[in-house]
Amino acid sequence: MQLHNASVLITGANRGIGLAFAREALARGARKVYAGARNPASVTLPGVEPIALDVTDPAAVSAAARLASDVTLVINNAGIASFGGFLADGSEASARAHMETNFFGLLRVSQAFAPVLAANGGGALLNVLSVASWINSPMLSVYGASKSAAWALTNGLRHDLRGQGTQVLGLHMGFVDTDLTRGIEMPKSTPEAIVRRAFEALEAGAEEVLADELTQQVKRGLSAEPGVYLRDARA
Repeated sequence: MQLHNASVLITGANRGIGLAFAREALARGARKVYAGARNPASVTLPGVEPIALDVTDPAAVSAAARLASDVTLVINNAGIASFGGFLADGSEASARAHMETNFFGLLRVSQAFAPVLAANGGGALLNVLSVASWINSPMLSVYGASKSAAWALTNGLRHDLRGQGTQVLGLHMGFVDTDLTRGIEMPKSTPEAIVRRAFEALEAGAEEVLADELTQQVKRGLSAEPGVYLRDARA
């Protein structure tokens, strides 16, 4: 799929990777960019159309699909990340919150916009995933579980939507220098670098993109003996 003349909707577009996606979509000639955010007043990038969109609110998602009926690319970027392991206090509540945004939010938006994409020729879904889809650590256990679920959902959507000609691209990456990773002392990519690689893969017709060296190493390690996922990701 080409970005030139595309109509793009981005969830969580007011900051971080979502904002970088909006900037790059405009730079690549997108005809329209809908910048979704819980508070549309927080969207300040010139050239985009702010749209109220809370992915945890079914009514808001349905309203967005009615408003943005010309969309040809949906970028499922909205997500949350909190520290904590499965046995920590409050882990069940944290898991429910992560799944509500990172899994059910992605599902909700994809269900609402699949008919829109079909009506507009097929288009594409770009789902922002993570290297944590495949490996885990006590620091990000609950977050990782939600991203593993989102990866499975992305794989399922790819098969569900192939018949209507919709490209489904899963974007995997390690740590990116955004608000979500503040306080994590690890090497980080810039949002701009990740977005460029994602859009290059999208325009090449890819179904998966491993946007940094760490993610590429981890993917290779999934079939190793022992598998890389058997080790603490901090090791």
